[in-house]
Formats: sequence, structure tokens, C-alpha cells
Amino acid sequence: MSEIKITGQKRLVIVTGRAHPQLAIDIAAELETSVVHTDARTFANGEIYARYDESVRGCDAFVIQSHTNPINEWLMEQLIMVDALKRASAKRITVVSPFYPYARQDKKGRGREPISARLIADLYKAAGADRIMSVDLHAAQIQRFFDGPVDHHFAMRVLLAHFQKILDPSTLTVVSPDMGRVRVADIWSDKLGAPLAIIHKRRDPLIPNKVTVHEIVGDVNGRVCLLVDDMIDTGGTIVKAAEALKAAGATKVVVAATHAIFSEPASDILQHASIDSVVVTDTLPIPESKRFDSLTILPIAPLLARAIHQVFNDGSVTSMFDGAA
Repeated sequence: MSEIKITGQKRLVIVTGRAHPQLAIDIAAELETSVVHTDARTFANGEIYARYDESVRGCDAFVIQSHTNPINEWLMEQLIMVDALKRASAKRITVVSPFYPYARQDKKGRGREPISARLIADLYKAAGADRIMSVDLHAAQIQRFFDGPVDHHFAMRVLLAHFQKILDPSTLTVVSPDMGRVRVADIWSDKLGAPLAIIHKRRDPLIPNKVTVHEIVGDVNGRVCLLVDDMIDTGGTIVKAAEALKAAGATKVVVAATHAIFSEPASDILQHASIDSVVVTDTLPIPESKRFDSLTILPIAPLLARAIHQVFNDGSVTSMFDGAA
């Protein structure tokens, strides 16, 4: 029998859904490659179709999708794209979901509730995904839901680099908007060399997106306060926190968040007098209609590109876990 020789090289394939194609283009540019075109359509009855315009056999594929509104449509599109890759004989499929869908439903708070974040992981696995890559998961335990590698990256390094240039640590206080983010905020305070304050709040489980601020733990009087959170949805929580900080004597309130969901009316209320500026990353698309003068958007593509490069080359992804939860 003659020897079988392997002459092919490992091949990287970047594909994207239609939710945030610019992010995939930026990632591909960082990797000095291009996005493989997908013939993606939505039929009149709402069904989604996806087919790749070139062979993906034996490739290492990364399926990029940002889960913005309409989140269920973009989730289904990503699942269909994964299925198409599996059936086209891709060697390894990595789901890149910078903002993990349904991440806030990571546990049962009351009886008869779903754990939807686990369901999403099961759907990815069933579709054919071998690996998941995400940024700033709302709850670290989501990593346990997927039966395979989960690369949990942190936007902290991107945001920190920005704030280290513009904020003076001698007048700065890092603020956690609730008890659940204390660990992350504590890391921020160490990195910036600034004290930590915590806002104690209460959320009514029967009323979504509604919180009441109770008290501030820590001294914020005469300080520039940096509020750090993983996401901004309607903005109500952040505005309540900023109002409480200004009432307690804060001279300035700067908000930092990874995921700019910006559900209505976020863009309007984030321009509240109690908030001096908002800094986010572009894990989710932010259309011009939702942008405002005090908003700064930092690119997440370099971080994700580096992560994809490490996975593709079987390098150490752990070395990138520079941060939190």
C-alpha cells in the first residue's frame, strides 16, 4: 500500500451572521484575512436560509454573531450557519458570541422558571459547535453549561487602556452598581489604583428593568466616580446609580460597560445630567440613531482577533484571561 501524504494546510474561515457584519470585517482585517461570503436570506414566512459561497471542508471555522434585537432571529441564524458548516464537513466550529444570548437567565430565581442560558448552550452543541467564545459573560457559571471549551474573555483590558489615559487615580473612585459586580469592580480598583465603592440596590422580580437604590457603601464625596458594569440595557439602573452618586457628592460620573444593548429609551436617558460620559465597546452594533455626544465606542475586534488566532494556532487562550469573574 502506498503511503498517504497530507499536503493541505490548516485553513481559517471567518463567517458572520447579519446582525453585526462590521465586527466580523474588523476581526478579519486584524487577522489579515477576509470574511467568507454567506448567502443568507429570510423567506417571507420568516424562515432563514444560509449557504457558503466556497468550500469549507476541513476548515477551522469561526461563526461570528452579535445578539441584538431581534435576538431570537439572530440566534436562529447562527444555529443554522453552524449546522451548514457541520454538514459541509468543517473540521472544527467555534461559535463567537461576544454578547451571550439569554445570559441573564442563568439560574432559577423562583419556581417554574427556565434556565435559558443553559438551553442556549445545548442548542449550540446540538447544532454542531465544538467551542464557544464570548466576552464578559453576565454570570461566570454559564461556562459550565456547554460540554466543550468555553473561552471567556474580558473587555477590561480594552476599557482600562482608555481610562488610564484620561482619568487621574488620585481623584477617582471605582463604583460597583450592585453586589453582583463587586469582584469585577475590585479588580478595576486594583488596576487603576483607586478606592472602591458599592451601591446597594433592590430589584423587584416582578417588574423587569426597575431598581431602587438604597445606599452607597464607600466615600464618593468630591470624587470622580467610574461606574463599571457588563451591560447597559434600558439604562434605568445606571441612571439611578449615577443620581445617587451625584446626590452623595460625586463631582463627575463616568459609566463603563462592555455590552451596549441600548433598548429604548436608553440613548435618551443616558444623556441624563447625572451622567457625564458613557464608554462602551462594539460587541453589539450601535446605529447612528442610538449614538449621542457623550458616548465613546471602543473596538473589541483586536481582542477577539487575538483570541481567534490563539485558538486557530492551538496556542494558550488562558494567557488572555486578564481579569475577572
